[in-house]
Amino acid sequence: MPHNSNVDAATNGRIRVLITGGTFDKEYDEIGGKLFFKDSHLPEMLALGRCKLDLEFRTLMMIDSLEMTEADRDIIVEQCRAASESRIVITHGTDTMEITARELAERVEGKTIVLTGAMIPYKFGSSDGLFNLGSALAFVQTLPPAVYVAMNGRYFQAERVQKNRQTGTFEDKDTQSR
Repeated sequence: MPHNSNVDAATNGRIRVLITGGTFDKEYDEIGGKLFFKDSHLPEMLALGRCKLDLEFRTLMMIDSLEMTEADRDIIVEQCRAASESRIVITHGTDTMEITARELAERVEGKTIVLTGAMIPYKFGSSDGLFNLGSALAFVQTLPPAVYVAMNGRYFQAERVQKNRQTGTFEDKDTQSR
C-alpha cells in the first residue's frame, strides 16, 4: 500500500474520540422516569455502523452539557491540545455545544475538531446519534484544521453555529436573521 504523506505518521491516521456525555449517552430509568448516565454507547454504535476507522477513545466526563463548567471546558481544551492525533471528534450535549466549540476554536490550533451530539438518546431507538456520529467521523477526515459542529448531516464552523431552540436544529448564525 502506498504511503500517504497527508496522514500523520505519529498516529497512523488515528482519530481521537473524546466522550463528555450529553443526550448521546443517556439511559432511561423506567421505574424512576429519569434520564441518567451509565456507560458510553459509542462502542455499540460504532459496531452497528461497522466502523473500520482507527479510533482512540477517552471518556472525559459523563454529564449533561447544561451542567458543564468552565473547568470542564478547560479539561476538554487540554485534552485536545495534548492529543497526538490531529483529528478529534467530541461527543457533547447539544444545549451548550456551541459554547464549547467556540472555546476550542479560540484555544486550540492546527487540529480538525468536530463536536457532535444527539437530540434523542441512543437507547430510545429513534436517535439521531448514530447518523450524527457517522457524519462527524466523515467530516473530521475531510475538513481542514478548525473547529466544527456536525449535526443532521451538516457541519458548521464553531464561530458561526447556533442552536435554533424553536426547531431543535443547528444552523449558521446568519440563517436565523433572514
